[in-house]
Amino acid sequence: MYTTIKHINQFMWGNFLIILLLGSGLFFTIKFRFIQIRKFKEGFKRVTSSATLNGEKAGNNGMSSFQALATAIAAQVGTGNLAGAATAIASGGPGAIFWMWLSAFFGMGTIYIEATLAQLFKTRINNQVTGGPAYYISQGLGNNKFSKLLAAFFSISCIFALGFMGNAVQSNSIVYAFKDIISIPSYIIGLFLAILAGFVFFGGIKRLVSLIEKIVPTMAFSYIFVCLIILLFNINYIIPAFKDIVVGAFNPQAILGGALGITIKKSLRYGVSRGLFSNEAGMGSTPHAHAIAKVAHPQDQGTVALITVFIDTFVILTLTALVIIISHVDYSTHTGILLTQKAFETTLGHFGKIFIGICLFFFAFSTIIGWYFFGEANIKYLFKNKYSLSIYKILVMILIFLGSTLNVEFAWELADLFNGFMVIPNIIALLFLYPMVEKASNIPHIPLEPICPLE
Repeated sequence: MYTTIKHINQFMWGNFLIILLLGSGLFFTIKFRFIQIRKFKEGFKRVTSSATLNGEKAGNNGMSSFQALATAIAAQVGTGNLAGAATAIASGGPGAIFWMWLSAFFGMGTIYIEATLAQLFKTRINNQVTGGPAYYISQGLGNNKFSKLLAAFFSISCIFALGFMGNAVQSNSIVYAFKDIISIPSYIIGLFLAILAGFVFFGGIKRLVSLIEKIVPTMAFSYIFVCLIILLFNINYIIPAFKDIVVGAFNPQAILGGALGITIKKSLRYGVSRGLFSNEAGMGSTPHAHAIAKVAHPQDQGTVALITVFIDTFVILTLTALVIIISHVDYSTHTGILLTQKAFETTLGHFGKIFIGICLFFFAFSTIIGWYFFGEANIKYLFKNKYSLSIYKILVMILIFLGSTLNVEFAWELADLFNGFMVIPNIIALLFLYPMVEKASNIPHIPLEPICPLE
């Protein structure tokens, strides 16, 4: 089974999805006249002006724009930034980070379209505001059999990619991070995570958002601070590290000497796939959070969404990559979160390993909460009844537990597979529906009325 999934991923991520993601991101960037640059200041201002650790309580009518941003970042900043960056470097060399940057830059254009469409097609089910790609796919593409089939395919893929296998990857990474720190059996850690997650899941959106808006900013600033301290201690290696990233993207052999058999294609493949797993632009996950933000105009949340990709990739992921590269840890003997821990350990000693373990726990756990929420929106779309949510919550808890016992390579391959399945229907919808976003972006005061009918 592992070999079969790996072959499918090699096909999907070999050329097809890379061209689809980078191509669509480039198209949106040009079509919207480099909106990630033009609207960056506006988005940054919206984020900083509404930032708080204790905002108004989220409820049936949605959440604040900052809470939506925190929920989106909670999903984005997880194992993709700590373990994913390390996996990309180990598999594709330092040059993989360059392709992460490129895909993230174009992804900022894509996520603007996603977030604005999510706002335009938000709806209400069981008296709760909800939304996401399934809603703008089914309604925006004509409300016909094809659009409903495509939306259903996305929903099923999202539930498996994030709610099930994605959360299994998160618990898997947490277990590996604590493996050499505390001598507790993996299944005990997995059971603890499952119970803790269930406590949040069954507490509803108020408990979920209240936890996220506190965890995400606190841990992000703590992680950034420690990374900057490490870089300061190794300041002479920073410029060479950037050189390795740029040169390694186009000539991996010049950096690695051919020892790991890394080629430009391999560097590109792992850079884009791990970049997607990290910032999720084009994947259709974060629109579930942006859909229920309470904003004056749909495009306002689009500008906020730009900032999530910037924080995720150009700040947190880049800092992780630089720390790994300047540590000169052997990529052939370590991968995933173990490589990241080893890199931090070279400067901070044993504290570095403990610090990464703690960071990964909070980052990954907040991602588990965010991804559960994204999957929940699709359960609502497919079944529209409260009983299905209870079953979904229990299944996610089971997968969190089982994920703690999975082989790390197998977990990542499964995540890549379902992530790829999510991308296809989402990008198809974006390419057909972007004129609606274009219209919303060009009208200063478009009324905030959902296109998707309220139920």
